[in-house]
Amino acid sequence: MRFVSTRGQAPATGIDQALVAGLAPDGGLYVPEHIARLDETPVGATLADTARSVLAPYFAQSSLRDALADLCLHAYSFPAPLRPLTGSNDYLLELFHGPTAAFKDYAARFLAEALSRLRTVDAPPTTILVATSGDTGAAVASAFHRRPGFNVVILYPDGRVSPRQAHGLGCWGDNVHAFRVDGSFDDCQRLAKQALSDEALRAQVSLSSANSISLGRLLPQVAYYAHAALCFFAEHGRPLNFIVPTGNLGNACAAFVARRMGLPVGELVLASNANDVLPRYFQGEDYAPRATRATLANAMDVGAPSNFERLRYWHHDDAQLRAALSAHAVDDATITRTIRSAPQRHGVVPCPHTATGLYVLEQLRSRGDDRPWAVAATAHPAKFDGIVEPLVGHRVEPPPALAETLSWPAFAEPLAADYGALREQLVRAS
Repeated sequence: MRFVSTRGQAPATGIDQALVAGLAPDGGLYVPEHIARLDETPVGATLADTARSVLAPYFAQSSLRDALADLCLHAYSFPAPLRPLTGSNDYLLELFHGPTAAFKDYAARFLAEALSRLRTVDAPPTTILVATSGDTGAAVASAFHRRPGFNVVILYPDGRVSPRQAHGLGCWGDNVHAFRVDGSFDDCQRLAKQALSDEALRAQVSLSSANSISLGRLLPQVAYYAHAALCFFAEHGRPLNFIVPTGNLGNACAAFVARRMGLPVGELVLASNANDVLPRYFQGEDYAPRATRATLANAMDVGAPSNFERLRYWHHDDAQLRAALSAHAVDDATITRTIRSAPQRHGVVPCPHTATGLYVLEQLRSRGDDRPWAVAATAHPAKFDGIVEPLVGHRVEPPPALAETLSWPAFAEPLAADYGALREQLVRAS
């Protein structure tokens, strides 16, 4: 299988080259020439087994083909359980059991292992450049920390992530360099894309990306939707519908790919925060990126979601895309009420992002929808203790891996939202 750019101005390439490049030469995002169909795929005994089956068609011509099972064992070594909620058809797909307590851990670990195996002995060090709105940076830092041949440069919006998220970005040291950017996530993303498209810089510095623009983030995230849907179908004989909290659309695109592959994924509904570019679009307005607003669900504070380019590529026109997905905006006041009521109403303590999905679930139920729904729980609530604990009235214990990193010292350098400043740092870090 070959991989092409969403912008159609770059040559088709193999998956190995697409993983290493991160972004296509024309500035577009890599996608498969066609999405594989797996109508007869049985559920694997483990998440790693299902991941191997789901990813195999995309790695059929890869030098990593024979190593795919090992890659999956490494990346999916922790579960993604489908937890029943209060309510007969309500579920939480818990994606926060990895080392940094966020869904990004699965794909970051897969990508790190894949890029390590693709390196040649004499290759220059590769700098992994990542813009983060809170969780991606920590997952990438954890996955690449102390890996020979790699440096990590993290860009995050200063003051717009939770204190524990900020700590998780700056606590690694060694080959990981964190920069707190004087701007929004969209500024960070713009800088990262500019660097990845700078041919003169890439002639000097070996650069790659671990943001959701990377094919190495998109494809591995398909696996946990596939596994949850297959397990549910095997037990109940019905497709499972998903509500996906979303900002940059990478996780939502993975759910869409799982459905397009023929897996028993039903309806897909996106939950956004007050950054309502996507809800406005899916309700019929023109797609119009906007300046980012800071919200309680900060990892979704995105005003120009990169992966919208992939969704448009996969659909003939706006009408077809709007028929495939829907999206709803949830403001901070509603997030607050949902977190406060969630322990009694749903039997869980959610993070602010997961709370947007729970609210959308509540709205579906209030309108009489009795189909089975799973909300993707994107991060552990302990990462947002300052928001969650006052609302639920008790301490939320961090999982052991997160607690360990919180005990480490942390440091991040300030950086202007200026490409020249970033370029200088990238040359220095290489």
